Amino acid sequence: MKVFIDSADLDEIKQAYEWGIADGVTTNPSLMKKAVDKRKKINLKQYIDQILKIAKGTPVSLEVTETSAQGMITQGKKLYKLFNPVANNVYIKIPVNPAFKNADKTHFAGIEAIKALSKVNIPVNCTLIFTPEQALLAAKAGAAFVSPFAGRIDDFIQTNNKMKFNKTNYFPMEGKEKGKTTLNDNGIASGIDLVAQCVDILKNHGYKTEVLAASLRNTRQVREAALVGADISTLPFSVIQDMLKHPKTYEGMKNFTKDIVPDYVKLTK
Repeated sequence: MKVFIDSADLDEIKQAYEWGIADGVTTNPSLMKKAVDKRKKINLKQYIDQILKIAKGTPVSLEVTETSAQGMITQGKKLYKLFNPVANNVYIKIPVNPAFKNADKTHFAGIEAIKALSKVNIPVNCTLIFTPEQALLAAKAGAAFVSPFAGRIDDFIQTNNKMKFNKTNYFPMEGKEKGKTTLNDNGIASGIDLVAQCVDILKNHGYKTEVLAASLRNTRQVREAALVGADISTLPFSVIQDMLKHPKTYEGMKNFTKDIVPDYVKLTK
């Protein structure tokens, strides 16, 4: 499974690539705002150029801000033309359904935009996937990646059932039971279950579209995303850091260091 860093913070992205574990970058307007607000003065074009150069050879998702089909197509083409020449690694991030509540006329604007951009060989990362059928339609339209939001589905299930929860806490892959019933969102028992169903459907029907597990909040979700066959997981910097932690690792290092034979060390000097 490939690991992307979900960040627009240049320092975090640079560190992830220096560690040698980053296979790509995902950004969104919220992450970009956070990164810009952190710095007093910034040339946004130059800043994004730096991200692309650091991630050279791996995908970087840049998200549109328009919501109509034509608006997203036009903006997606402009973003690609402006930034892809920097390192030839830009993917355009398109929401699967950019409509707001009850805005029936725009429900397929995202799918139309994915189709149009894919036709001119602009790779698309379809975001805000919350059902396997959304992933299926995005794949049919030609999306290179579909991004099911695991953590947000967990939040949704718990909120709908008036449960108190901490967003970073682990939510079981098999879901939670209330009485004898497993809590679910239209047959989705958890965020990882959503990822698994997207993987199964696209694999069963031979789509080349990769499933990018998004909105992962802890290391166990990362493990489970890998177990159910996600092609990619995109992770906040903090979750990447946590992936190497275990008390027995620290204990082992302490003991091994204590037992080092001085003559052994001399052999390598």
